[in-house]
Amino acid sequence: MTGPPDRSGQAGGTPLTGALLREGTDLLQAAGSETPRLDAELLMGHAVGAGRTAIVAHPEAPVGADAAARYRADLERRATGEPVAYIRGLKEFCGLAFSVDSRALIPRPETERLVELAEAEVMRRLGSGPAGDAPLWIVDVGTGSGAIAVAIAVALRGANALDAVEILATDSSPDALDLARENAVGHAVADRIAFAEADLLPAGDAPAAPPFDLVLANLPYVRGDAMAGLPRAASFEPAAALDGGADGLEVIARLVDRLPGALAEDGVALLEIGADQGQAIVELVAARLPGWSCEVVADLAGLPRVARIARD
Repeated sequence: MTGPPDRSGQAGGTPLTGALLREGTDLLQAAGSETPRLDAELLMGHAVGAGRTAIVAHPEAPVGADAAARYRADLERRATGEPVAYIRGLKEFCGLAFSVDSRALIPRPETERLVELAEAEVMRRLGSGPAGDAPLWIVDVGTGSGAIAVAIAVALRGANALDAVEILATDSSPDALDLARENAVGHAVADRIAFAEADLLPAGDAPAAPPFDLVLANLPYVRGDAMAGLPRAASFEPAAALDGGADGLEVIARLVDRLPGALAEDGVALLEIGADQGQAIVELVAARLPGWSCEVVADLAGLPRVARIARD
């Protein structure tokens, strides 16, 4: 029988959740974590197999020796800067749990805005077109973990609209594509997404090739000279998934150059951008695609987040 906790936060020699959380928070705070308490709670939940809410609600719960050892080992990894998502092996995105590791960028909450806009665009088009039309073709360029493609597929399945679209996910990294396929399998949409290794877009003679009704992309947009100033956790992610070149828009510009051949006549491109790139993307599109429109859509924080590009 476990006795009451002593001053060290143990009951009968067994460490308690609250004491371990304090220990972890102190360690991560000293290591420079930006969110030490949250990190400790997530890692504790990972170690004991419980949700964060349960961890917070039961600080008096005893933690077994094996779980405590796992937790402390994970704390040491986090103290070196490794992202919590990589340690846990998962990241929540659009209400879904995605497997993540160093093969691809960790999905960011900001990218959920892109998914929302894409889903709304698809539903608008399906609602305005006559029954029996050819399916809408969607391409997720630089899919990484597959978060955008999979989240859209799951959302459209929930709206009974998945049969009306064809989805292609591309990436130049075969390792990232393997991770994306794993996530598609995990969410039971692997049979509804085609995957292709490609530099941005597949060649014109590929089985799934342009033109597309909807081009989606969360491509690298961090300025090269800003890479060193990113949080330490970002150093564990693939640099190629973050570094957007001198102005942060080099990779996006290459995709913009290919939009005339990639988009159907009434097609739309939705491209995620950095919060400080709203004016720059408008100027880039005006210079490279005369006669096209570029509307910048804000995220929930009111910051520029998605460029909506189409022929006028």
